[in-house]
Amino acid sequence: MSTFNKGIGRVQVQLRWDPSAKGQVDHDLDLVAATYFAADPTGEPAYLVHFDSRSPDGTIFLDHDNRTGKGLGADEIMTLEPGRLSTEYGRVVVGVAIQQRAAHITFADVANPGAKVIEGYTQLTDVDFTEVADATAATVGEFIRNRSGDWEFRRLVRGFDTDPQSFARTMGSRPGA
Repeated sequence: MSTFNKGIGRVQVQLRWDPSAKGQVDHDLDLVAATYFAADPTGEPAYLVHFDSRSPDGTIFLDHDNRTGKGLGADEIMTLEPGRLSTEYGRVVVGVAIQQRAAHITFADVANPGAKVIEGYTQLTDVDFTEVADATAATVGEFIRNRSGDWEFRRLVRGFDTDPQSFARTMGSRPGA
């Protein structure tokens, strides 16, 4: 029997932060999405989407990449259309990594960092990163395909103290793994 529930549709993840103080090194935060096979939802990502990339099928892409936090509104925007993903995929984890070029930078070092997940006019979550202030990267949420094939969103704020490349490989792992 089919359901009338449409599940999650087109979603935007909006990342924001304020510029560094005058004379300080610019902070560069990046949105990252990791897509996992349904058969191995916490294993290695099937693929990653971040700056300068998009999903192979065009269902996940970065609309805007900012390296300084300067400007009005969201500094980075990622669009996801989980309902268009192949049935071979069962999970997408979205997170934020801080580039570690000049020094060890955590969310506590960045002025007013925040991320929102929005579907249409509905805000699914708003994360200010205070619960992971000592982390250099963090997940924001995950999209899970349920048994009926619909996608659901779950807030998932987990901090990581690692470089962006390692974060991308481990962001979907089980806690404590």
